[in-house]
Amino acid sequence: MTVRKHVHEEVFPATPEDLFRHLHTPSSIRNWWSAARAVIVPKSGGTYAIAWGELEDDPDYTSSATIRDFEPGHRFVLTDYTYVSKFGDLPFEANFVTEFLVEPHPEGATLRVTQDGFPAGPEADDFYAGCETGWRDTFAGIRRFLEDLSS
Repeated sequence: MTVRKHVHEEVFPATPEDLFRHLHTPSSIRNWWSAARAVIVPKSGGTYAIAWGELEDDPDYTSSATIRDFEPGHRFVLTDYTYVSKFGDLPFEANFVTEFLVEPHPEGATLRVTQDGFPAGPEADDFYAGCETGWRDTFAGIRRFLEDLSS
């Protein structure tokens, strides 16, 4: 099966260590990702689970993944995803792999997120486009969160 991927990269006014920490700290994630709940076990073989929606017992969306690789201060990779939506299942099969990479930059730190494994067929077009928008919005949320911390 042919697959496609997203790559989104921006520079943030934060140290690489601080930016990386906020990517796997549940209280930070709830803030910048507008999530209702987050459970993270930050280590290789750990868990990265997020839920959105007001009702704890009936969330709108949940996403959970295994942290395949965890390199503190620099990089982690998510695999073995489970997506659940009360609005319906994904109309395709996929094996998503998402890499969060943080590198030093003269203005702070660069964050690059690569999400791979989207089927190339039209059945995944809407979800793929939604994820592109979602990553732009997510990065904007991270930027607002960091600005709020510094003010």
